[in-house]
Amino acid sequence: MQTTIEVEKLSKSYNGLVAIENVNISISPGMVFGLLGANGAGKSTTIECILGTKKQDSGTVSILGMCPQTDRKKLFEEVGIQFQEANYQDKITVGELCEVTQSLYKTAADYHDLLKQFGLLDKTKSPVSELSGGQRQRLFIILALIPKPKVVFLDELTTGLDAKARRDVWKSLSNLKEKGLTILLTSHFMDEVEVLCDKICILKKGKTVFYGTIAEAIASSPFDKFEDAYLWYSDEEEKENENI
Repeated sequence: MQTTIEVEKLSKSYNGLVAIENVNISISPGMVFGLLGANGAGKSTTIECILGTKKQDSGTVSILGMCPQTDRKKLFEEVGIQFQEANYQDKITVGELCEVTQSLYKTAADYHDLLKQFGLLDKTKSPVSELSGGQRQRLFIILALIPKPKVVFLDELTTGLDAKARRDVWKSLSNLKEKGLTILLTSHFMDEVEVLCDKICILKKGKTVFYGTIAEAIASSPFDKFEDAYLWYSDEEEKENENI
């Protein structure tokens, strides 16, 4: 089967400190893939290397058959990215921000449809700065979907959302997955991972400690619940190198 994202033997160090070592990831079209691990496990470095915003020391990365280092302009049209932290100019409204984002792409989704889908249509004329944390989080997901991407990167996508809003986002993403969208996400909510992810990779101190399905993760651990299994694999209580 053709892969959307292919990562082979990816390694990156900072001043002699290993951030990630020999990470392998293979994501098929229409798959939701979870990159998991405690703070400092290497998730951010892995994603930055996959996107080409940081250059790996060794290993290869391919997104939609293209190299993120050399095909950045072409990939820009095919990839959507949502991050937790995003800063925009003061007083820009939700609608203005969506219009600016839309103008960056040759083909783009109707942002009004996305605002409606994610429950923000009534906020079109509201300044982004006045949105609640949960509303901002939904807006960032919308911005990632405006280019009608074939693959989207979502970082802690439901942080700050209440239970109903989280489930609404899950439903929307599940519908997009059914239409063929490939999603790579990070999350600290294991119920979210269980609902959405087809496969996961758990990192610990830059190395892969588990790769496979949720069921396989549970079966290979001493536990019968995924959250317990995840904590066992990742040693979440270890907080070394938190900024990697």
